[in-house]
Amino acid sequence: MPSLDPILDPHALARALSGVHLIDGALVAPVEGRCFDVINPATGAVIAQAAEGTAADVDLAVKAAKRAQTAWARRPARERGKLLAECGRRLLLHVEELGRLVALETGKALRTESRVEASVLADMFTFFGGLASELKGESVPFNPDMLTVTLREPLGVVGAIIPWNVPLLLMAMKIAPALVAGNTVVVKSAEEAPLTVLRVCQILNALLPPGVFNIVSGDGPGAGAPLVSHPDVRKVTFTGSVETGRIVYKTAAEKLIPVTLELGGKSPMIVLADADLERAVDGAVAGMRFTRQGQSCTASSRIYVHADLFDAFFERLRARVDALAMGDPLDERTDIGTVISPEQFARIQDYIAKGRASGATTTECSGLPTDPALAKGLFLRPVIFTDIAPDAPPAREEVFGPVVCLFKWTDFDAVIEAANDSPFGLAATVWTNNLQKALEATRRLEAGFVQVNQNLVVQPNLSYGGVKTSGLGKEATLESMLEHFTHKKTVILNML
Repeated sequence: MPSLDPILDPHALARALSGVHLIDGALVAPVEGRCFDVINPATGAVIAQAAEGTAADVDLAVKAAKRAQTAWARRPARERGKLLAECGRRLLLHVEELGRLVALETGKALRTESRVEASVLADMFTFFGGLASELKGESVPFNPDMLTVTLREPLGVVGAIIPWNVPLLLMAMKIAPALVAGNTVVVKSAEEAPLTVLRVCQILNALLPPGVFNIVSGDGPGAGAPLVSHPDVRKVTFTGSVETGRIVYKTAAEKLIPVTLELGGKSPMIVLADADLERAVDGAVAGMRFTRQGQSCTASSRIYVHADLFDAFFERLRARVDALAMGDPLDERTDIGTVISPEQFARIQDYIAKGRASGATTTECSGLPTDPALAKGLFLRPVIFTDIAPDAPPAREEVFGPVVCLFKWTDFDAVIEAANDSPFGLAATVWTNNLQKALEATRRLEAGFVQVNQNLVVQPNLSYGGVKTSGLGKEATLESMLEHFTHKKTVILNML
């Protein structure tokens, strides 16, 4: 049993968390006793074993959550909120620990990515803890001789399936609103990143009643599918690929239960001729999530630059990305860490090869680390494609890697049309000092999360979610808590 005090050695913590789920308040071995390796993508070394969950493990977790849900829902909402806020304060004590562990298992650089994510994790719990008093209904003027009100009630057991790229933040966006609304939760972690979220679950189970927050690890068919199809799961929230999202949606539809889906994107960034060039280049570096190796649903992987600025923009972007240091994710000097897995590494390389084969001009940036200890690491130089056809695979499909396509434009209507010519609709950014053009672009762009002259990541109290194949529903706000984790009951009292 790992200590609940912060453990700053991520290798020791990884070993201590090996081979277990967390169900009904306790760390438990998998029913069938099987485990799988957790790999450090910076070295290729095995750092831990994760429990390989099956339908039997999922059933234990869901049953524990169902037993706990009635008492949890009966707690006054403000008491649940106070507990969630205390969870946020407790997680703040573990920011460094969690940042180091997530850097070890995902390859994301500690300074630029992982420590920041651990901080936002804590903030998300604090934010939703403060919204508990908003779980209120309405008085309805139906008949003056009757008292008609609506109540907000929890759904029951929520199944949450999270990805590996930002596991802490995306888990918090699902479980914090679900818990404060009176639901209990079973999380299925990503196979590539099961450890840090398990540690979060352990830390919070010291505060929450047993069974309120459970976590199982395993793959999609073995653990994810049984969670979605379990008869006692009354809501599913999923972040991942479009293909898997469709499977989740079909299974949930058979059960007639609600779902929230965040399924990725191919986000456009439009730079107008009057934009602040340096600011726009900074926005491209941040928006493309180069420090996360481009492994982001909102990555600005299609950048449309006005012809007047195109050459200068390209040169500055190349220089900026060249200056980013690639190396050991746990080294404070590192800007860029690794790709998550050999499978993802090969997938990205295939897209780069397709871009070259299409005739695009290929510019590789930054430099691979020279440390022999990192020779087996999944380090990949960022790529900027220019002169690429809009229908080439890297320009059309979600690469989920450090690959960006630059396009030159002159006609505003045409560039808006090009930006919208995608099955995705998650995020978009516009860079201009022209207020009229900014407002017009935000109105016409088909995306759920649009920013002007900035490229922020998801934050508490910013409604987040896409349109088209980027998903269903919103996250990170009061709206998401009310609409996605409660149902509305109408009550009419006639005492005459």
